Amino acid sequence: MGALTRLRALPGVARARGVLEGFTGVVDRDGDLLGSGWTTIGTNFVPSRDGVDPRFPMRAGRGPAGGGEIALDAGTADKGGFRVGDTVRVALSGPMVEARLTGVFGTDDPRVSSGGSLVLFDTATAQRLFFKPGRYGRIDLTAAPGTSEATLRDAAERLLPRSDNLRVDSGRAPARAQVHMIEAGTRQMTIALLVFAGIALFVATFIIANTFTMLVAQRTRELALLRAVGARREQVTRIVLAEAAAVAVVASSLGLGVGIAPAGALRSALERFGAHLPAGPLIVGGRTIAVALLVGGAVTLLASWLPARRAPRIPPVAALNTVEQPAGPVGPRGRGVLGVAVTTVGVALTAYGRSTAGDSGRVPVAVGVFLVLVGILLLTPLLSRPVIGMSAPFLDRPFGVAGRPAPRNAVRNPRRTAATASALTIGLSLIAGLSMLGASIRQAVEDRAIAEVAADYRIRTVNGASVDPSVLEAVARVPGVTAVSPLIRDTVTLDGHDDAVIGVDPQRIERLLNLGGTADAAAALRRGEILVAPDIAKRRGWRVGSVVAIGYPDGTRGRVTVGGFQGDLEQLTGITVPAALVQARSAHRDIRSIMVRTADGDNPRTTRAIERAIGDNPLITVEDRPDVRRSISRSVDLLLDIMYGLLAMAVLIAVLGVVNTLAMSVFERRREIGMSRAIGLDRSRVRTMVRLESLVISVFGAALGVVVGAFLAWGILGTLRDRLPDLVLIAPWAGVAGFLALGVVVGVLAAVWPARTAARADVLTAIGSA
Repeated sequence: MGALTRLRALPGVARARGVLEGFTGVVDRDGDLLGSGWTTIGTNFVPSRDGVDPRFPMRAGRGPAGGGEIALDAGTADKGGFRVGDTVRVALSGPMVEARLTGVFGTDDPRVSSGGSLVLFDTATAQRLFFKPGRYGRIDLTAAPGTSEATLRDAAERLLPRSDNLRVDSGRAPARAQVHMIEAGTRQMTIALLVFAGIALFVATFIIANTFTMLVAQRTRELALLRAVGARREQVTRIVLAEAAAVAVVASSLGLGVGIAPAGALRSALERFGAHLPAGPLIVGGRTIAVALLVGGAVTLLASWLPARRAPRIPPVAALNTVEQPAGPVGPRGRGVLGVAVTTVGVALTAYGRSTAGDSGRVPVAVGVFLVLVGILLLTPLLSRPVIGMSAPFLDRPFGVAGRPAPRNAVRNPRRTAATASALTIGLSLIAGLSMLGASIRQAVEDRAIAEVAADYRIRTVNGASVDPSVLEAVARVPGVTAVSPLIRDTVTLDGHDDAVIGVDPQRIERLLNLGGTADAAAALRRGEILVAPDIAKRRGWRVGSVVAIGYPDGTRGRVTVGGFQGDLEQLTGITVPAALVQARSAHRDIRSIMVRTADGDNPRTTRAIERAIGDNPLITVEDRPDVRRSISRSVDLLLDIMYGLLAMAVLIAVLGVVNTLAMSVFERRREIGMSRAIGLDRSRVRTMVRLESLVISVFGAALGVVVGAFLAWGILGTLRDRLPDLVLIAPWAGVAGFLALGVVVGVLAAVWPARTAARADVLTAIGSA
């Protein structure tokens, strides 16, 4: 309070405002939380002499003036159906509060426009709920006319003593800090999106190369005529590359437009499902446009380079008749030898990286998995003949004359079949690998979490914010509760390193968590000593009995003893301390969760008693052991679902590749199809033949993708064994069957248009085509 008074009297200050903010939610008439738990905020109402707070202009009623009054933002009041004078239940990280609604206000706070809620209390009530009486979280200063921001900042810094542990920032600093925080929070997501975009472009490269290869093959006579009339090799190459450049410009422009258009629709869809975004225009930067056009052009030209190089090799004599395009510089045997060599090196690197079982093995595994994928792609033309040939007996009997030529047609051009199947192989290998990786990690994490939790319940807030100490006291009084311990998170300095620690009740923690590590770990906590994870102790040279310097949150210093080692626990950080060690030396108690043990275990009656004890607060969850397991599964499943959605783009591109290949194949074989029709093959059998050809190519690509995905998961899991020693590869067989079924679906859908085209071809025209 002294700082606020001194700053208010500072020359050049027009207004000094003490601000408090805390985790606050509004409960509707059904007991459910209004708004997103991540952005439900409470703050203090600071009226001027006329009773108006310019930050929160009232649309109805007035601001709160006492402990039993609140004001709500207009959006939350509308959603809850609240009017001035109603009684509103407000949820905090502790006990529930009932207050009379005195006003409804408007605000441009982005947390509210993002789907959250904002509750106003009078300052005294906000201090009691969020901080301490007479204390503020921050002080906002408004400069008087004629006073610059820099002048006011310098004067405030001179006024406040350094011993108050206060920092003076410009008014734009919080906005910049929030921008940096958002950028940091979304950086990983941005990287992930770019990675998946790269995968989609990688898959598209195969399709573009395949398309131009087929176009060059179809235009053999035209290109041969150009060579016959004197066109040089480089001129033919430039013709094909110019066509690729034109396609690149059109396709990249369309891709940019298609990418921009769904952004507005996506925002509307998120709004409909309740995931509100801050208001603002859709921004399309010049860099975005330039990068999209450049990347699209570069990928198209790169993919068309080899077909363009092969085009000049067509001899002029080919103008007299249609001939096969000459083979590339690396024939089937050379390509096979190269594929075997690359695959062998990739397997060796992956096995080496996996054997290290740590961070040092991740680079070898990443390189090895990539080389294996490249090697398999090189071997795909050689694998296609024997593998697809195995499908002949399964197609001959059920489909007869329509099924017999399908495998032969599929491998008529092994390179084209390989390019088509490879696009699907890449997408499904990543999806299958992630599925196996997620199932394995989920099982290991669930088993470890359940094994380490001896408590019957875990109590925490819905967004991971601190739990109020009053909840701890209320739960401890519930009949049947035999042991309770908070997990208090704080930050201390140990031997010059800032470390996050968890403070626990040393007398009861042994009944709530299986600490692992050394046998006397719990006894060490009772002696006032600390526990550390073995990897931290190894890095810093600590042993049992080591005495280390500690700096507490309030600035005081001391020394503590390393009493033992702890296991790698999900519920704790790498360092565990007795709660009393930091509790008396910290400004607040950041209780991350509360572990509870009862006499009768977890049962509905005890669960309901605990929920009543905390006031049926929707901001606080009471989780039994199965709930803890499910919460861990949800976090893994959510990440996997996002990845599946992104990788679906690669599969969609692969589907387009199959459609493209079949359409080109039908065009090339129009005379053959016409002859088949002329000797009695009806339209339905022609459609069946094309569909079966698509089916065997798609299933071949899908099966190869599942095998490569299993290898990918096997390699990556080996690098995680240092953190999850019990990690084993789990193949979700239902998922594997689903991936193969997806290959069948892709084959059927991709053949719809080419099969219809083939069946509708005019017999005489097809026979007469050259």
